[in-house]
Amino acid sequence: MTFTVSVLADRPDLAEPLWNMHSSWPTFMTKDPIGSMYFDPAIFELFADHVLVCQDDAGAVVGKAISIPFHLPDASVLPADGWDGAIRRGICTRLTEKSANAVSALEISLTSSTQGRSLSTTLLVALRDNARRLGFSELLAPLRPNGRTDLDEPIASYIHRTRPDGLPVDPWLRVHVRAGGRIDSVAPRSMVVPGTLAEWREWTGLPFDRSGPVDVPGALVPVIVDLDRGIAVYTEPNVWVRHATDPQGDAA
Repeated sequence: MTFTVSVLADRPDLAEPLWNMHSSWPTFMTKDPIGSMYFDPAIFELFADHVLVCQDDAGAVVGKAISIPFHLPDASVLPADGWDGAIRRGICTRLTEKSANAVSALEISLTSSTQGRSLSTTLLVALRDNARRLGFSELLAPLRPNGRTDLDEPIASYIHRTRPDGLPVDPWLRVHVRAGGRIDSVAPRSMVVPGTLAEWREWTGLPFDRSGPVDVPGALVPVIVDLDRGIAVYTEPNVWVRHATDPQGDAA
């Protein structure tokens, strides 16, 4: 099977099947107030030059890779608010007509039928190449190290754990490092999802009947519950990875 990667700006006819792709993200992740802007197709069609669509040889949409350009005052220090911050800065940069000097990956997703074919690497490289085409010296990525199973292990130590071959133990981080990415830093509040206890019960099917940390399937850290106030908050850490868009040189 062969695959074709297109830029949405060149193939606007693929917008509807792109946005109708099934998402494997846990429901609660789609309830991030900042991220809710990400899930509005009208918003990201504004950034169609930064959206890649992958089709199989039958023409079906089987993958997507999405990034967003934004203005970053100091590119040497990547912000603590990671994924949320990239979305917020990207929209603010567009609204204020500032010049974007950074671009961040936001999502690489595949349909279940194409997983295990190294297509995630293909899309990551395509996203990096597209950033270079648009004039950026590096592609940033606030990625979820979702291979982590021990929620008590600090994320800062987990991301530096390696296998005997020197590559990260985390599968998704390993894909990035193999593709030439360099681990930069932890984004400790990359995604923040607040909600009432009723909302969290609806999102997860869990009782949320005690205060304190609650482990939720698909979460990288526990959700913190406050019964007295009737709320719970999930604050997800991600890890910033830098990809030089010129593989032969270092990003500025």
